[in-house]
Amino acid sequence: MPDGKEITIESGKLARQADGSAVVRMGNTMILATAVANQDAKEGMDFFPLFVDYQEKFASSGRIPGGFFKREGKLSDYEVLISRLVDRAIRPLFPDDFLAETQITLYLISADSEILPDCLVALAASAALSLSDIPFQMPISEVRVVKHEGQYLINPPSSLIKKGTLDLIVAASFDNILMVEGECKEVQESEMLEALKIAHEAIKVQCQAQIEMAQEAGKTQKREYSHVKHDEALRQELFDKYYPVYYEICNRKIANKSERSRLVKEVKQAYLESLPEDTTVSKGLAKQYLEEAHKKAARDMVLNERYRLDGRQLDEIRPIWCEVDYLPSTHGSAIFTRGETQSLTTVTLGNKLDEQLIDGATHSGTEKFILHYNFPAFSTGEVKPSRGPGRREIGHGNLAWRSLKNMLPTDMAYTIRVVSDILESNGSSSMATVCAGTLALMDAGVPIKAPVSGIAMGLISDSKTGKWAVLSDILGDEDHLGDMDFKVTGTAKGITACQMDIKVDGLSYDVLAAALEQARRGRLHILEKITATLSEPKADYKPHAPRFELIRIPKELIGAVIGPGGKIVQEIQRESGATVIIEEKAGWGEVTIFAANQQAMDEAYRRVKDIVAEPEVGGTYNGTVKTITTFGAFVEFMKGKEGLLHISEISWKRLESMDGVLELGEELQVKLIEVDKKTGKYRLSRKVLLPKPEGMPEESKRPPSQYQKR
Repeated sequence: MPDGKEITIESGKLARQADGSAVVRMGNTMILATAVANQDAKEGMDFFPLFVDYQEKFASSGRIPGGFFKREGKLSDYEVLISRLVDRAIRPLFPDDFLAETQITLYLISADSEILPDCLVALAASAALSLSDIPFQMPISEVRVVKHEGQYLINPPSSLIKKGTLDLIVAASFDNILMVEGECKEVQESEMLEALKIAHEAIKVQCQAQIEMAQEAGKTQKREYSHVKHDEALRQELFDKYYPVYYEICNRKIANKSERSRLVKEVKQAYLESLPEDTTVSKGLAKQYLEEAHKKAARDMVLNERYRLDGRQLDEIRPIWCEVDYLPSTHGSAIFTRGETQSLTTVTLGNKLDEQLIDGATHSGTEKFILHYNFPAFSTGEVKPSRGPGRREIGHGNLAWRSLKNMLPTDMAYTIRVVSDILESNGSSSMATVCAGTLALMDAGVPIKAPVSGIAMGLISDSKTGKWAVLSDILGDEDHLGDMDFKVTGTAKGITACQMDIKVDGLSYDVLAAALEQARRGRLHILEKITATLSEPKADYKPHAPRFELIRIPKELIGAVIGPGGKIVQEIQRESGATVIIEEKAGWGEVTIFAANQQAMDEAYRRVKDIVAEPEVGGTYNGTVKTITTFGAFVEFMKGKEGLLHISEISWKRLESMDGVLELGEELQVKLIEVDKKTGKYRLSRKVLLPKPEGMPEESKRPPSQYQKR
């Protein structure tokens, strides 16, 4: 590995009954990968049932799971995201006619805080497949590439990742890049291309190591299988008859998705209904071959005619309309509609108690920025039961989260939750989430650094003719029939996140550069539409949004605000209705007050300031009599602070005793006239705030030595 890092691949010691297994190690991070595939496919199977599960064992980092059961359970969102990284990289490399259930299981069995496992799991999965007889076509690997201080680093320590301006996970075979996912801090397209080239060189080394290891282990022979029996005569017959029909439909420039879908379905249905009852034609194969003919016709139409299924030019963006402040009771809301894709997104502002708790084997703590993406069945006109977010929803939400998070202010006191509900979908609802999220954050008054937009790109290419077409703002149909799905988000200044899946071999860097440049232009076009609706964050939060005040206090006063057993802070919250959160920072304390209205804020703020404020000589205070003695009274003039109001300082008239002069609990205004530097005791006066009788001679000040003890 570059930079002197060593990665080892071991096999033959663990999980020997799996079809293939491997342990990948870098530093103290160790991944156990197993690959198992059934010999036969289930009857009627028409897709590849691949299951990839990554799980972190808490013991790997010397931790015991939280919760009641104290054991690993359902995969966390983080584990699902890593599982997706592997799935997206390896899925295209199984033969199209291999349909047996296949499972890749990945365990983190030893953790190293400086070496993240996400850059090693695909290597482990590929090694296990390469050491098995499962028909996996070629080894692949993934690496992380980070740009830090102008240098591109491969799999750097985790302490450097957040300091970098670019953080990508890149998957590739020896010859081709397969998958890219990551986030950036407004980098240029040229920087991303350079990162991909450097990552690919490192991956080639890892792929070669797997080839050599499989040869040494004698694991180069793959199993024979027969999951699909094709009828080449039927395939050719259907292609010859229906390819022209499909080409004509695709060439009609029909903008409505439902109408296009209806016409295609009618062709298939008419053929199936034309078959006699005693036909020997496999209807399953016939459907497959008709879909192949339609896909080929759609691709050829784009390459030949240079326009899209819905009649757009290759780089044309669908019509966009936006609206903010649509929902009156939310803290921020926006609608973003592009063509037949629509997101209704809300922003909710919460306090520190609303932060998301994270309890993982390798990472724990809290998260202040949360983004959830929901994709209900009605958004595509379907009927499906609601079962909670699936892997797709988690992945799309994470991409939008990464796109926006670096644009949030670093000193934000709020916990921010963004929720995107997709109400209509025909292509790239995750990018609609980014756009709607930007608008909703600005509508909520969150001072983001810059607006962010996103666009989904596609590619159709033909290696025989050399023709290719990059498509901006792809439809759902184009995503299905294309060779690349490439999502890019960013500001006017540069890229903030990307996600790319490549389904074709031999994609050149020239084509990739053209796609990035076309994406940049499309992204800026969408950004213009967003900023035409709302150009910058609103100057203030909504009237019903919670407000906050931050008070920094000396570290030694934290206990005074909290009080014994939390008595003081609980009293402030109970009596004011505000939420008061106290944190110890390096060298000071931070008191954050959240309140739903100004009255609650003012009351809680005053109470805290009274506790932590330092009395000023010459200051006037509203006090309460706490104790009466023969020589005067002790008055609480600030929360927790009492001073002596001597009998001589109560009135200009000479008082012989304290009988009947003051009452316990009586409120009066006093002035702080002296602080004893040695004892820290306070001396108060009431008479200096009263009009002095005419003709009364000046009195000499009593020396501090006459302070009385309580």
